[in-house]
Amino acid sequence: MSDFFAMGGYAAYVWPSYAVFLLVLLADAIAPTMRRRRLLRELRARIARQAARHNRDGASPTAPERP
Repeated sequence: MSDFFAMGGYAAYVWPSYAVFLLVLLADAIAPTMRRRRLLRELRARIARQAARHNRDGASPTAPERP
């Protein structure tokens, strides 16, 4: 078993490459979820700004006129 982990003397190159591969694989799996959350947050903020602007511009008929 120790021969397997030593990788014929190339363990210093093989195991870090496996670690980098796993990190990239995890990042590739997590990135779409993080991007979706960010996009949803931005869309909610945009909708809230548009609603606030719509309400501020006197969209309701009972709003008092501004001097």
